[in-house]
Amino acid sequence: MSSFIPRRVFPHLDSLPRSYFLGHHRAGLDKMKTMLTYIDLVIECRDYRVPLTSRNPLFEENLAGRERLIVYTKQDLGSKRKQQDKNREHVIEEWYRPTPVLFSDHKDKGSVRKVLNFARDHAAMKASLMGSRMLIVGMPNVGKSSLLNALRKVGVHKGKAAHTGAQPGITRKIGTTVKIIEGNENSESVYLMDTPGVFIPYVPNTESMLKLALCGSVKDAIIAPTTLADYLLYQLNLYDPRIYSIYAHPTNEVVDFLSAVAYKTGRLQKGGTPDVEASALWMIQKWRNGQLGRFVLDDVTAESLERERSDTEGLGSSLSHARRADKEMRRQRSK
Repeated sequence: MSSFIPRRVFPHLDSLPRSYFLGHHRAGLDKMKTMLTYIDLVIECRDYRVPLTSRNPLFEENLAGRERLIVYTKQDLGSKRKQQDKNREHVIEEWYRPTPVLFSDHKDKGSVRKVLNFARDHAAMKASLMGSRMLIVGMPNVGKSSLLNALRKVGVHKGKAAHTGAQPGITRKIGTTVKIIEGNENSESVYLMDTPGVFIPYVPNTESMLKLALCGSVKDAIIAPTTLADYLLYQLNLYDPRIYSIYAHPTNEVVDFLSAVAYKTGRLQKGGTPDVEASALWMIQKWRNGQLGRFVLDDVTAESLERERSDTEGLGSSLSHARRADKEMRRQRSK
């Protein structure tokens, strides 16, 4: 362990797809724009593990004119509630001020109530006989539907209203309104609408694409599992290679890593050959579930936030990027 030196830079992959902007993403966004006239608040969800990379400028550019709340979901998968996490959250809050920011774990009733309290206070400032209507948006698979279900459960004590799943694309159309707060003589009811995840038209760099894929914002078939597992190995080594010590010795070689995992977990093909691809998918899923370290992939500083905003400036409104990226993605998939 003392002699192991992790990679400090992940190799650049020119052939990696740089978009996942699909037809129902465009259709969903167009529908959202037509609904703004009767929407009081846009709740934008982002993934806590990639707080910078999961920002989609499409929402800021196309849903402008409505007040916005940013909610960083899946906090339990990226935070250990330590001072470093608090410092990161403070940087994010200060950066987006005056836009309010909350951090949520949909399994934690306390963090869910914070979102409900904000929604209730916001609705109290609006006068409407029909109740307050809010829209929940975000990149694919950032936890919108899970948050909606949690808000409904805590707010009105009812079961799931939105389908959830491990892969993106479960929600493909804008659903009906779901009540999350019951009105009374002093306040009105609050309704929330689930929407399909919308991907960024063009990802500015390959590492951002790898981060989004690792967090599940694109389907696993888009990027080869071994490539994604290699990026996961790179991140694990930077964080703490002891995390995977029960499966393999510290290494920078993904084939050695996955072969060791295959032998350890019995993922073998005929003749005892390691099933590298199955082992890759298994390890990726373990990390997504928080069973292989809980840490943030983005470096969060005021400088990195400014750099990320500069890199994505104009990408939201430029659909030519999306068309070119979609064509390139189809060409790569056909290979």
